[in-house]
Amino acid sequence: MSWGMAKGPSYSDLAESAAVVALPMRMRFRGITVREVMIFRGPAGWGEFGAFPEYDDVEASAWLAAGIEAAYEGPPSPVRAAVPVNATIPAIPADQVAEVIARFPGAHTAKVKVAQEGQTLADDVARVEAVREHIANVRVDANGKWTVAQAITALRAIGELEYAEQPCATIDELAQVRRATATPIAADESIRRVADPLRVIAAGAADIAVLKVAPLGGMRRVLELAAEIPIPVVISSALDSAVGISAGVAAAAALPDLGLACGLGTGGLFTTDVAAPFVPDGGLLMPRTVDVDVAALPRADAARTRWWMERLERCHALLPG
Repeated sequence: MSWGMAKGPSYSDLAESAAVVALPMRMRFRGITVREVMIFRGPAGWGEFGAFPEYDDVEASAWLAAGIEAAYEGPPSPVRAAVPVNATIPAIPADQVAEVIARFPGAHTAKVKVAQEGQTLADDVARVEAVREHIANVRVDANGKWTVAQAITALRAIGELEYAEQPCATIDELAQVRRATATPIAADESIRRVADPLRVIAAGAADIAVLKVAPLGGMRRVLELAAEIPIPVVISSALDSAVGISAGVAAAAALPDLGLACGLGTGGLFTTDVAAPFVPDGGLLMPRTVDVDVAALPRADAARTRWWMERLERCHALLPG
């Protein structure tokens, strides 16, 4: 990617302003109750490095590149003033759904997490039905946890959906589910965690592409990829802080075509954020610059901060010089 300068920032440049934060969550999401990320400041603003701990350094370096782009280049030029977003419903009991939906005023679309370990298909069906009492247009996200047979059974039981996001882990499995059901299929991990994202399209495995700024390496990379993919795209967050969400909203605001609600309204999942959270208004988010109060940051402890600083140094060494 282009750094907007002869050479990208050094490790020392990044480390000088880096802060590791621990953001408590209102409820378990993606198997965690505290989200750790690193933020740092550059000439264009704040950037975020928040690759999940289980990701190796090679994959995590793309997240670092995205943060550097935000802090040192800033956002691309927008073509719209607001971005539609979906409500995001964790794998919670059906009787808690209304409480979560209330944090997404005006949302016309809901994404519901399904296939959670320790839960049943009946739990998923009940959760989706509870969502439909408030929002008619529903999509589900299985994070690749179903087998092909489980996905076919589940999607038939759940009924009509806008789409099912990553019902199975592999591209071949997605293609099998797409052929066997009437439910449109969206690819997330199969696009961002393979060497050639366009393999998903060539295999006939998806109707929609879910693109995330951080794991794909930045806002401009997302725009480049969206231009190459001949199917509709959705911009989603990777459980980002307000800094990361600002990059996602900026990318979505710069997309030439955006016909589907984006998965960027996840700031309400945190009880504390690094800055004023992005709160949907009428189902929309507006692009804006994030103002971080460094003194008020919910910092991680010394051991976790050291872990992230060491990871920053390793991942920085993997970036193109």
